[in-house]
Amino acid sequence: MKFIVANWKMNGNMSDKNEMVKNLKNIETDNKIILCLPFTLLNGENLGITIGAQDLSQHENGAFTGDISAQMLKEFDVEYVIVGHSERRTYHNETNEIVRSKAEMAIKNGIIPIICIGENLSEYESGQTIESVAKMLRESVPESGNYVIAYEPYWAIGTNKTPTTDEISKAMDTIRQIVGNDTPLLYGGSVKPSNAQQILSIKNVDGVLVGNASLKIDTFLPIINAAN
Repeated sequence: MKFIVANWKMNGNMSDKNEMVKNLKNIETDNKIILCLPFTLLNGENLGITIGAQDLSQHENGAFTGDISAQMLKEFDVEYVIVGHSERRTYHNETNEIVRSKAEMAIKNGIIPIICIGENLSEYESGQTIESVAKMLRESVPESGNYVIAYEPYWAIGTNKTPTTDEISKAMDTIRQIVGNDTPLLYGGSVKPSNAQQILSIKNVDGVLVGNASLKIDTFLPIINAAN
């Protein structure tokens, strides 16, 4: 089974969500399709589609204006949550320690975290991808519990650039050696219909984390079909 995870980021409205859910409801697949939506779109009719969130607080509750707790997510039947996305790490200064705390909070409340890791451009250009990925992995992942790992090179997010299949394979091999065989591994970073099948065929790639291409069924469906 492959995981096809849509990350809508700060995009979409309720009509967009309803249209996507209705289209996905009619798709026959043995793979796992997960819609990670903005907080405002988590409610409403989901028609059996697996729903995920894009972030959560590392705190149970309290005076944290604007944050969303794991317990709040559970009220909307959220099953997965993205933590440590490169945009959160970059724009909100989230450290490995914060990411780990968020992942632990998700697990504690019965939500499966999708933990994102990946090297930045300078690390990639200086040949430090493997060292960077290994360090982030060891510092961001809880000691126990079920989770998913998403390898997403920072420099490939929304840039139309992707690593070579050999580069992805080497990073995935490293991650697999650290987390073992039972943890699903995703690749994220400019996944689109033209490269999805090639990426999904790489050893140790159990699925993809899709950004812009997941916003419309016309571009998301070919990626889903590439996994069949």
